[in-house]
Order: sequence, then C-alpha cells, then structure tokens
Amino acid sequence: MARIEALLEEYGESHQNPTNKLVHWICVPVIFWTVMAFLYALPAPAILGQGAWLLIATLGAGAYYLFQSPRLTIGVMGFVVLCFWSVIWVDRVSPSPLWQVAVALFVIAWIGQFWGHKVEGKKPSFFKDVQFLLIGPAWLMSFIYRKLGLPI
Repeated sequence: MARIEALLEEYGESHQNPTNKLVHWICVPVIFWTVMAFLYALPAPAILGQGAWLLIATLGAGAYYLFQSPRLTIGVMGFVVLCFWSVIWVDRVSPSPLWQVAVALFVIAWIGQFWGHKVEGKKPSFFKDVQFLLIGPAWLMSFIYRKLGLPI
C-alpha cells in the first residue's frame, strides 16, 4: 500500500460517523482557507510583496503533497488556487480586515471540528501526528477523485 493510502486510511479511522464526515466537508476547507488568509495578511518585507508568506507556505505544502501523491497534488493545488483567488477577493471587498474575517471563521470551524469528533467519539488525528493537518484536505480530495474514477 502506498504511503498516501496508508495515511488516508489511518485518518479515516477517526472519521467514520456520517455527522463527523459532514462537519469535515465543511470545516476542513474553511480552516484551510483561513490559514491561507492569515498567511496572505501577514506583513512581508516590501521586496517580497503581499502574500509572500502564503507563497512560501504553499510551496512547502505543495512539496509535501507532491511527495505523498503527485496525482492528488493536482487536485489539492487546484483548491489552493481557488482559495487564493477568494482570499484576495475577500481582502478587497470585506469591510473588516482579512485577518479578522479569518479569525472568526477559524474559531467557528475548529469548534465544528471538535464537536464532530465529540459526536464521533474519537480524538482528532492530528493529536497523534501533526502531519494529519495536511492529510485532512487530501482525504477530502481523495473522495472526489474516487467519485470521478481517478487514481490517487
């Protein structure tokens, strides 16, 4: 079994309850987006420009996903592009600073995640291994790939 398949299977062990799965379909993308928003909002040296920290983190996460599954990386990076576009849009149109929007959504989404795990009766996977914070989005993307008949 490929490493990514083992990680997805292990992650899935604490995500069997339908309510917890639904919560994850909502909250994992929101948390992913908020982290991107935080990184985009961080001040960067002028030479690097707005969003530099987000670009650096995206390159690191992209390398991690590429190591795990080049095919799955394509889908995850597609989601990254969508998030990046929406982060810029929210930054431009929101009456509140981007970081405030991100904080509010981050807190609400994590409350949802912990509630989902309470319903599940199992601790979040990242308590065992922090890399599961990156596996969550890949786990969701793997469902989309399977639905489309694509290999991961």
